Order: sequence, then C-alpha cells, then structure tokens
Amino acid sequence: MSVPDPKAASVARAQFNDLGPSAAAGGNQEINLNLILDVAVTLALEVGRGRMSVRELLQLAPGSIVELDRMAGEPLDVLVNGVRIARGEVVVVNDNSASGWSTW
Repeated sequence: MSVPDPKAASVARAQFNDLGPSAAAGGNQEINLNLILDVAVTLALEVGRGRMSVRELLQLAPGSIVELDRMAGEPLDVLVNGVRIARGEVVVVNDNSASGWSTW
C-alpha cells in the first residue's frame, strides 16, 4: 500500500456563504416554520448539578440533602434537547410551580 505524497496534495481555502438571517431563508424566501411545529423536543429545567460517588448515591433516602453547584435563588437553566436556550426562575402560580424565563 503506497502512502500519498503530502507535498503533491492540492490545498485550497474553504469558501462559505453568508450565514446571516437572509441566508437561512434562502435569500428572499420566507421560513416556513409550519414544517417543524409538531416536532417533539425535550424540555428540561435544571436547578443545578452535583457529583457524588456511587456509594453516596446508594445512601440517598427521603430527606437527604444533595449539594449542587449553584446557590439558592440563582436562575435555573432552560434546556431544549440538552442545549441551554434561556435562564429563568421558579415561580408559583395558584399553588403550581412554573418557570419564568428571564434571559435568552
């Protein structure tokens, strides 16, 4: 099996089109969001994260306290399919928990 000669290889700079708002719409065309409105996504509200050993995990019981990487009162992360899209806070409306989004 022969190894190609790297000195003989042709190298050229990659050319990319503009990625601005008009590029996403294909120039003057409008974006048709109706095509994706029924696509299911996973929404998660993340209060914080923590690390522990399997031993500590197995010792958790009702009433256990788990230390997280955020302080009380800090905004939570709003994740769609694992990607943070916003930050928000937990609010209570008529005894139901909800999320108020504060930043995008």
